[in-house]
Amino acid sequence: MDWKRSQVSVVIPTHNRGAMLREALESVLAQTLAPSEIIVVDDGSTDNTPEIATRLGNKIKYIYSPPRGVSHARNLGWRSAGSPWIAFLDSDDLWLPRKLERQLQCLAQDPGAAACYTDEIWIRNGKRVNPCKHHAKYSGWIFPHCLPRCIISPSSVLVRREILEELGGFDEEMEVCEDYDLWLRLTARYQVVYLEEKLIVKRGGHPDQLSRRFWGLDRFRIRSLIKIIEDKTIRDEYRLAALGELRRKCAIYAQGAMKRGKVEEARYYFSLPSLLENSLRREQLGSY
Repeated sequence: MDWKRSQVSVVIPTHNRGAMLREALESVLAQTLAPSEIIVVDDGSTDNTPEIATRLGNKIKYIYSPPRGVSHARNLGWRSAGSPWIAFLDSDDLWLPRKLERQLQCLAQDPGAAACYTDEIWIRNGKRVNPCKHHAKYSGWIFPHCLPRCIISPSSVLVRREILEELGGFDEEMEVCEDYDLWLRLTARYQVVYLEEKLIVKRGGHPDQLSRRFWGLDRFRIRSLIKIIEDKTIRDEYRLAALGELRRKCAIYAQGAMKRGKVEEARYYFSLPSLLENSLRREQLGSY
C-alpha cells in the first residue's frame, strides 16, 4: 500500500445533529492526508443537516434516506463508496488531524491486517474522562478481548471494504450494539492492528445517544454471541470462549430481570446457555 496516496472513503451517518455534523466534517477536511471522498448519510433528519452537509464543498457526497437506523446508514454509505478502505465517523465524534495518515502508515507496515483502530479521547458532558483498565485495546487475534465489551470504536476504525462485503456489514436488525456484533464477526476471522495513539475524540452524554435510549444492552450482545456460537465456520476455541461469555451475560441479565419482577424473562435467560449447548450437541451427533 502506498500510504501517501489516500485510498479511503469516509462514511458519516447522522440524524438531527447539524451542529455536531459541521464539527465532524471540519475534522475530516483538516486531515493531513485527505480522503478520496466523504459520504454523509442522513438518516431522516428534520433539522439543517442537508444544508450543513452540502455547504462545505463538492468533495462531500450527501445521501438522504428515510429513517432506518445507524446500521442501515453505515451500510448505505460504504456500499456507495469507491475506495478499498472505509473509515467511519459518528457525527458526534471528531478526528485529530493525523488520524488517516497515521493509520495508513501503520497498515503499510502490516499489509495483511483487515482493519486498524486507534486509541481515543473520551469527553462526557463536556469533561474529559479516563477509560478504565477493562477498556484496554489489543492487536492481532483479539476476538477473546472483544467478548466482554466493544473495544473498537466505529469512529476509530479503518477497514477493508472487501471485508465488509464478505461479512455483510452491520446487522440492520440490531438497534444498538451493532458495532459489538460486527467486530465479533470480523475478529473471529481476521487479525486487526491497534494503533496506540489518541487520534479521535468521542463525545458522549447527550440525550440522543442510542445507548441511553435502550435498557438492558446485554440482551443485544447476547443475540450477537448466539450468532457467533451457531456459526459453523468459527474455530472451536472461539466458540467455547463465546459460550463462556454467553453464560456470564445471561446470568447477569437474568438476575436483573428477577429484580425487576420479570420472572419469565429471567427463567428464559437462565436456561438459554444450556438450551443452546444441547442444540449444538444434537447437531454434532447428527453429523456422525
